Amino acid sequence: MKIALPSRGKAIDDHFGHCEYFTVFTVNDQRQIVSEDVLKSPEGCGCKSNIAAVLAQSGVKFMLAGNMGQGAVNVLAAHGIQVIRGCSGETTAVAEAWLAGKLNDSGDVCRQHNKEGHDCHNN
Repeated sequence: MKIALPSRGKAIDDHFGHCEYFTVFTVNDQRQIVSEDVLKSPEGCGCKSNIAAVLAQSGVKFMLAGNMGQGAVNVLAAHGIQVIRGCSGETTAVAEAWLAGKLNDSGDVCRQHNKEGHDCHNN
């Protein structure tokens, strides 16, 4: 199984669509991290890019994120990627907490999507 985390400087980036890169962890059947890769973030807003398809093609099944608009959640879900929002902190610690069953989806939607001039939009 693979999980992806929108990242900036080894920590969860609070805004999925503007992250610096994605940290992708490969997890074994014992729910242990066995490898870590970095996937460069595409230019522009995450929900309007091809990142969901790229992540799905690489085997990602879960996205552990801070904030994310509903449009991005929908795009990721359409590619078979389940989103867990409300995450924060260092990427490895977040991944390990989720693997230990200590994190659940907050259900929070990015509030920036309601502001005029924001370059991502809810679908």
